[in-house]
Amino acid sequence: MTDQASHFAPLTLALVSTLAAMSAVSAAQLEEVTIIGNREAVRDIAGSGALIDSLQIRDELATDINQLLKTVPGTYIREEDGYGLRPNIGIRGATAERSAKITLMEDGVLVAPAPYAAPEAYYFPTLARMQAVEVLKGAAQLRYGPQTTGGVINLVSTPRPIEGGGRLQLVYGQNQQTDMLASYGGKIGNVGFNLETVQRLSEGFKSIDRSDQDAGYQIADYVAKVGWEGAQHSLNLKAQYSDETSNETYLGLTDADFQRDPDRRYGLSQPDEMTNQHKALSLGWDWDLSAEATVSTTAYRNEFHRDWFKLSGGGNLVEAANAGDVTAQAILDGEADTTGLRFKHNNRRYVSQGVQTNLDWNWSAHRLAFGVRYHEDEVDRLQPTERFDQVNGDLVFSSVIQPNSSNNRLQGAEALAVWLTDVWQVSDALRLDLALRHERVDTWENRYSQLDRAVVSSSRRNDIVIWLPGLAALYQFNERWSVLAGVHRGFSPLGGGAQSWEKPETSMNYEFGVRYEGPVFAEVIGFYSDFSNKGESCSNAYPCSNGATSGTFVTGEAVVAGIEVQVGHVFETGAVTWPVALAYTFSEAEAGGNGGTENIRAGDTLASVPEHIVSLRVGAQLGSRWDSYAVLKYTDVMCVEIGCNRNPSPFVKTDSFMSVDIGARYAVSAGVSAFVKLENALDKRAIVSRQPDGARPNKPLTALVGVEWLF
Repeated sequence: MTDQASHFAPLTLALVSTLAAMSAVSAAQLEEVTIIGNREAVRDIAGSGALIDSLQIRDELATDINQLLKTVPGTYIREEDGYGLRPNIGIRGATAERSAKITLMEDGVLVAPAPYAAPEAYYFPTLARMQAVEVLKGAAQLRYGPQTTGGVINLVSTPRPIEGGGRLQLVYGQNQQTDMLASYGGKIGNVGFNLETVQRLSEGFKSIDRSDQDAGYQIADYVAKVGWEGAQHSLNLKAQYSDETSNETYLGLTDADFQRDPDRRYGLSQPDEMTNQHKALSLGWDWDLSAEATVSTTAYRNEFHRDWFKLSGGGNLVEAANAGDVTAQAILDGEADTTGLRFKHNNRRYVSQGVQTNLDWNWSAHRLAFGVRYHEDEVDRLQPTERFDQVNGDLVFSSVIQPNSSNNRLQGAEALAVWLTDVWQVSDALRLDLALRHERVDTWENRYSQLDRAVVSSSRRNDIVIWLPGLAALYQFNERWSVLAGVHRGFSPLGGGAQSWEKPETSMNYEFGVRYEGPVFAEVIGFYSDFSNKGESCSNAYPCSNGATSGTFVTGEAVVAGIEVQVGHVFETGAVTWPVALAYTFSEAEAGGNGGTENIRAGDTLASVPEHIVSLRVGAQLGSRWDSYAVLKYTDVMCVEIGCNRNPSPFVKTDSFMSVDIGARYAVSAGVSAFVKLENALDKRAIVSRQPDGARPNKPLTALVGVEWLF
C-alpha cells in the first residue's frame, strides 16, 4: 500500500502464513456478522448494549441513523444536514465530532474511510439496506476497536435468504423525495446469493438565494453477496458500490436570518457540492474445527473517494454579521460586491484494508475468543482552491490556487491488534467477562510543496504501543433482578498527522447498573470516564475549540459521567397492544484544567455533550394489519466549543429542541403493506449545530407515503 519501510512487514508475512495454514475467515458468517445477536442477548451482557432490529427500522422507514440512535441511551447526536448523510455520533465519553471517536463497522468490518489515519466518517453506509444496528458499550468493546472509550456501532446488512424471495419498497415524500429499495436472493444447492440496491433522491428542504439549484441529493447503493456452505466450511463474498452527489454546504446562517427563515441558504453557497464513491470487497471463510471451536477470518478492502467543493471561510462572514457588521451581512445577502472568495476542492482518496482472524472456543464454563487483525489505511489529499468574485449578486470565476503543502499530503497508518476475551460463567448467578487488547500503531504523514511530489517538504511519524485491559461482571440475584459492573481502559488513535512526541487519548471507564426483567423491563446504568489527556479531533467540518481544522487539540484531563435509564412495557387494552419504551441520558462533561492549555479551566463544559437526552416511543398494534407508532425525541443545549459555560455569547451553544415522528402501516395482504409517516410532525425548528460556519436547522415537517412488497 505504501513504500514506507516498516517493522510490520515481517509480522504481516507471519500473519498471512499463519492464516493460510489455519484455513480460516472472520467472526461468524461475514454476510450477517453480529456483535450482540438479538434483543434477548442484549439483556445477558455483563455490561451495556442496545439493538435496533429490523422491525423498528422497517416500521419507522428509517433512513437517518441520527434519528434511530436517539432512542439508544448514552449516545450523543449532533445533526448537520437534516438527512444524516454525514453523522456526528458520540457515545458516553467519546464525543461526536464526525463520529471519529467511536468504532464503526458493517458486518464486523471497519467501515470508516481510514479508521487509524483519518477516522472522521465522511462515508456512512446507507441505513435503508440494514436489518439491524448494534451498539456495544463497556468492557466488551475491547474485542473490536480501535476506538475503545465510548462504544462500537455495528451495522448488520441484509442477509442471504434461505429460500428464494425478495423485497421491493417505494417511498415518496415532500421535496420530491423518492426512495427505492429492491433486493432478491435465493439458494441453489449449497450456494446462496443476494442482490440489493437502494436509490435515493431529494431536492432538499432549503432554498438558495438567487438560484434555481436545489439543496438535495442523489444516492445509489448496490450490494452483491454470494456464499457457499459445506459440512465444516463456508465461504462468503460481499461486494458493495455506492455513489452520492449532494448539493450540501458548510455555510450556515446568522441568528437573525435563521429566525426569519431557517431553510434559507446564502447565494454564496450555490456552487457547493459533495461527490463521492465507495467500493468495498470482503471475503470470509469459516471453519468449524469441532462442535466447540470455530475459526473465522475476513480479508477486506475499502476504497473511498470524495470531493466536497465548497466555500471556505464563510464562517468569518457569519461571525462578523452576528456581531453587527453591515458589510458582512450585505455580502451574505448578495447586495455588496467582494473579491477573493475561496472555494476549495476538499478532494481526498482513502484506502482501508486488512485481514482479521478470530478463534471462538467453548470450553467448560468459558467462552474464549482469541483474535488478530492487521490493518493499514491511507488518505491522499490533493486540494486545489478556486477563487470567485461576487459581482451584482453573481459569482464570477477568477483563478485557481494550486495546493500548498497542507493541501498536498499523504497520511497513513499500519496497525496490529491482538485481543483475548473470556466469558466465564463462574456460577449460575455470576458471569465474568475478561478482555485484553493490544494495539501497535504506526502513523506517518508526508507533505509536498510541488504537484509532482518529487520532494517531501516535511514529514511526521508517530508510534504507539498500548495495552487495554477490561473486566465486567453480571450477577443474577433471581429471575428478575441483576446487577452489572465493569471497568476498562479506553484508547483513541491520534491520526496520520500526529507528531512523534504526541500521546493518544486514553481513559479509564467505569459502569455500574441494575437491571429488572419482569412485567416491566427497567435498567439504570451509571458511567464514569476519567481522561488523562482528552483530545478533540479537528476537521473543517468540526473545528476544534481552538479553531484548528486538522490534527488534534489536547484539552487535558477531563471527566464525562452520567446515568442511562431504559424502561419498557407492553400494555394490553382490548384489541389494541401498546408497546412503550423510554430512554433517558443525563451527562456531565467537564475539563479537569490540568495538562491542557492555559485557556482551559477546571469545570469547563466539554463540547457536543448535552446534559439531558430523552426519547419516548409509543406503538399501537391493532390485530395483524394495523401498526402505528410515535417517537418523541428531546435533546438539550450543547456547547459548540469547550468552556461555553464561561462565555456569555449567545453564539457558543445550540438550542434545545424536541421533535415527534408519527407513522402508521397497514397490511393490505400477507406480502403487501402501505404506510405513511410524518417526520417532525409538530414542525419544531431549532439551531441544532453552529459548526463549522453558522446556524443550521433540523429537518422541517415532512410527509412520506409508501408501499412495500415482500415476495
